[in-house]
Amino acid sequence: MRLTKFTDLALRSVMRLAVLREGDDPPATREVAEVVGVPYTHAAKAITRLQHLGVVEARRGRGGGLTLTDLGRRASVGWLVRELEGDGEVVACEGESPCPLRGACRLRGALRDAQEAFYAALDPLTVADLVASPTGPVLIGLSDRPSV
Repeated sequence: MRLTKFTDLALRSVMRLAVLREGDDPPATREVAEVVGVPYTHAAKAITRLQHLGVVEARRGRGGGLTLTDLGRRASVGWLVRELEGDGEVVACEGESPCPLRGACRLRGALRDAQEAFYAALDPLTVADLVASPTGPVLIGLSDRPSV
């Protein structure tokens, strides 16, 4: 199973927000994009999706920025990945050129089961688990670097 770049970026953004220390100013989307090493426009799309899921809160203006919500802190990584990846199947049996085996194929079901097993392996993990040492300190170090 391979995650989309969008899901990868969204997860990295959530991880960055999870290591904010008390007293830190909430970062703007541009700052998160710099820390996770992606273009601002890509980060903005991911942050918007995370807002819609209730995982991130964004406040505009002076004193604003991005923060992880309570849901974002306690959410299962499996749930988050399912939401970000959508309902798509691993293989496309329908569409413009439908597979001639689609009516009697066992591969589609096996791949669906494997996909669910992949997600199920992520279900016990939370964002807090993702930013436990050694990851969290590395993310904090990236955040502490002066901007260029």
